[in-house]
Amino acid sequence: MPLDHFITLGRSGLRVSPLCLGTMTFGEDFGWGASEAESHAMLSEYRDRGGNYIDTANIYTAGHSEEIVGNYLRQSDLRRDGIVLSTKFYCSLFPGDPNGGGAGRKALIQQCEASLKRLQTDYIDIYWLHNWDRTAPIEETLRGLDDLVTAGKIRYVGFSDIPAWKTAEAQTIAQFRGWAPVIALQLEYSLLERTSEGELFPMAQGMGMGVMPWSPLKSGFLSGKFRRGGGGDVDTKRTGIVGVPSEADYDIIEAVAEVASELGISSASVALAWVRSRAGVSSTLIGARRVDQLKVNLDSLDVLLSAEHLKKLDDVSKPKLNFPAENNETLAPMLAFPGLTVDGCTVPSMARLSA
Repeated sequence: MPLDHFITLGRSGLRVSPLCLGTMTFGEDFGWGASEAESHAMLSEYRDRGGNYIDTANIYTAGHSEEIVGNYLRQSDLRRDGIVLSTKFYCSLFPGDPNGGGAGRKALIQQCEASLKRLQTDYIDIYWLHNWDRTAPIEETLRGLDDLVTAGKIRYVGFSDIPAWKTAEAQTIAQFRGWAPVIALQLEYSLLERTSEGELFPMAQGMGMGVMPWSPLKSGFLSGKFRRGGGGDVDTKRTGIVGVPSEADYDIIEAVAEVASELGISSASVALAWVRSRAGVSSTLIGARRVDQLKVNLDSLDVLLSAEHLKKLDDVSKPKLNFPAENNETLAPMLAFPGLTVDGCTVPSMARLSA
């Protein structure tokens, strides 16, 4: 699948590439990111291969990531309307200012204006609420975002890392009020983090939201650099921030490596192809610090895993979900449709319950 085989994002009219270029690594401000020149080279590689979707956030390298993207937009000859540009708000860049971050009206408007300046653009295609602000009424946030849509400063609204129940509440309010809806979710999802399958995935599919996984390689754990017993090219600065895999993680990492070896491809390509295969996934966020890393991630679009390989990875990474997700998936169908095939799924029989 090439980058220019576009996907409609959620219940909207917005078409995006199947892999979105994330820019959290843009800028060397925190000691481990990419230089502006390398960041621009990655943007060019992504664009040259047909990609149209770039994602950033006001907090990434304390605003420098947005500036790097904005400089690229200004210096290159690409047509602004030809790309989908998204950024996020919530995180404060002004310690000590209670309105410097969060999702209240004053905070979200000033954050939007600041992002527009750093990005050197007139509008943002998708404006994401980065986290849940428990102190701000969700109606205030939604109305503020709808006003930004009306003003032409943003085109669409997205939620990132928000609980399923709060997202469902917000979507219901937006639909009832006729405000701009939430078209997509950004959430952590990978072979090493599948718990969002319990509530977030079903909610998104039921309410017309696309799902955009972030950290599909789990902070590099699934990139192929980590193997049980040590060895490999592991960045000590990065591991100092994200830690190292657990023994349970290594069971999954080794299974990914085995599939990669059988197919003659990288572990990263296997992990990304698995994420892309999951029902409900729209565009997957990828990130890199070097062009060669980005190329490996983009090459994963050529990988189509067999049913056998998918089952192997599904089984080794099967998560323990919160109640009642597993109950609803396993026990409930046997109570309602024992021994029957419904919607293509055959339900096992169970011992008859006494009256």
